[in-house]
Amino acid sequence: MTELVTEAKLRLVRVPGLDKPAALITLDNGKDHTKPNTFGPGGLASLDRAISEALSGDPSFIAITGKPYIFCVGADLTSFASLESREDVLSIGRTGHAVFGRLRESSVPTFAFVNGAAMGGGLEVALHCHYRTLSTGAAALALPEVMLGLIPGWGGTQLLPNLIGILPAIQVIVQNPLMQNKMLKPKQAFEMGIADALLEPADFLEQSLAWAASVVRGDVSVSRQEVDKSEMWDAILGFARAELDKRLHGAVPSANKALELLASAKDGLNFDAEVEALADLAMTSELQNGLYAFDLVQRRAKKPVGAPSPALAATVTKVGIVGAGLMAAQIGLLFLRRLEVPVVLTDLDQERVDKGLAYVHGEIDKQVAKKKLQPGKAAKMKALVSGSVSKSSFADAELVIEAVFEELSVKKQVWAEVEEVVSPEAILATNTSSLSITAMAADLKHPERVVGLHFFNPVAVMPLLEIVRGERTNDVALATAFSVGKKLGKSCVLVKDAPAFVANRIFARFLGTIWAAVDEGTPFEVADRALDPLGMPMRPSEFLALVGPGVGAHVGKIMHDAFPDRFPLSPNMEIIAKSGLPVRVDDGINPELLALLKQGSQASTEEQVRDRALKALAEEITIMLEEGVVAEAADIDLCMIVGGGWPFHLGGITPYLRQHGYL
Repeated sequence: MTELVTEAKLRLVRVPGLDKPAALITLDNGKDHTKPNTFGPGGLASLDRAISEALSGDPSFIAITGKPYIFCVGADLTSFASLESREDVLSIGRTGHAVFGRLRESSVPTFAFVNGAAMGGGLEVALHCHYRTLSTGAAALALPEVMLGLIPGWGGTQLLPNLIGILPAIQVIVQNPLMQNKMLKPKQAFEMGIADALLEPADFLEQSLAWAASVVRGDVSVSRQEVDKSEMWDAILGFARAELDKRLHGAVPSANKALELLASAKDGLNFDAEVEALADLAMTSELQNGLYAFDLVQRRAKKPVGAPSPALAATVTKVGIVGAGLMAAQIGLLFLRRLEVPVVLTDLDQERVDKGLAYVHGEIDKQVAKKKLQPGKAAKMKALVSGSVSKSSFADAELVIEAVFEELSVKKQVWAEVEEVVSPEAILATNTSSLSITAMAADLKHPERVVGLHFFNPVAVMPLLEIVRGERTNDVALATAFSVGKKLGKSCVLVKDAPAFVANRIFARFLGTIWAAVDEGTPFEVADRALDPLGMPMRPSEFLALVGPGVGAHVGKIMHDAFPDRFPLSPNMEIIAKSGLPVRVDDGINPELLALLKQGSQASTEEQVRDRALKALAEEITIMLEEGVVAEAADIDLCMIVGGGWPFHLGGITPYLRQHGYL
């Protein structure tokens, strides 16, 4: 594909208090904010020309900023993916350093006015400038390269630790990318020391120009905390390496390489090593996998396949939630934060309702204490949430969600009661993780308005929302589900009404294989380590501890009832569920639990368990695609990336299985 060139547009600006005009370079690819600025060969050449022209005019200072809402989101991945050789990557890496370095080495003061999203090379060009202002409205700030299988290759691994210190640099360059590409908030970036001034978006450019002029005149002195380069630098890196190995077991080459480069930054700016590392990583399969995964999350998740026209969606001004337990309360809190509409929780008795409301209020108070929420906004949110023991409080709600015990008869009873009090147009959504939407709605007067909204725990953190269409679900209900999901900030995937849908079905098959090996005689610790080489975010025992053995056994039973040949019941899973013992203690599997296991004499190795698990996943995914559970394999990949933490460096689960001969 041809590069969409981001032009660097130069204009001279008169700033009060300065004798000479300032040179303002605006990055703009000519598109709106949905097509962010990026740097490819053409964009770098344009910036180089603009810097030369600016310097020739002897300005009071040079500043670089972006088009509305966007500063720059880094390298043009389309151009980068088309690079064919290591020399090509070395060339683009060195070109970026040469162009950006002119801003760092300039005798004329240079400023970055970060007015909007700044990621990757966009944040790096700002780091090369002498000073930085940052808008409080900047929506995305990050160095996400490690997630893609790369490292920040235009100065990030060297400049950032020397600006803000090694510990926060590790967080930005390694930790955040491996946490579903977590972004920095503008205030957080400012407090870290990435920016020198934090300004409001309304008149950001004017404020930035005035602030830059005050720096040039000497009226404002920019002070930065001295970076500690004692032995503590090495100790922090040593701890980070140990934690990374413990979590990923060496499976993500880019993360290890990033730590190496951060270590080298202690003794100076080792840009050559950074470019060499970029070229090495760009020639690996991890990059292509990472680019595929990134494309899914950035494109497919934003335009879900099969979603009806948004124009069909009902307007939601009030939300009812059946249940006030932890999951229900989390869902209610998310609606408060994102939709800012009245939310009412109901449950069987006032004690449970009060407990749910207390949770919601407590979480709001935590946000205030952390200064992430203003007291006035918090008071408004608390006023919007209420509780009741009567479902009649749903009478004027356009959307009612049930989040009660995972038992079909219970859910059918809930919907029968709700249907008696809501309007005929109200949308009814279930948070079921495995039960049939069609069966749940079968006895209702209006089954066409029932849709699945399967949230994952913790609700506020997990991006995936599986939207389930029952056999009689109509387009209005489905469009409303997608509209709401988008407003909640979720990655929505349309799935067929099939047992456990997508993510949980795959988890159940995978865990079933692990438990089968344990039942046969494989030590639990061995089976638990089987997928370590893949770099999964957690081992089976950790996942079981997170969801709870009771839930694991319950889903296993549902899947066994649906597909007994592929989902056998595990006696040891049942033992663990009934024991009430914690699955893990002291960062390991609970020895008391191990003592309860009843195993055979046929032990497998880690390699054998891993091979068996991957074969099972390939078989299940093949069957799911044949059944039409999703539109395409890419939707399964997306579900596993955003709902299961499937690592970016492996790409999607289906490409990985194909690459290794399982599909």
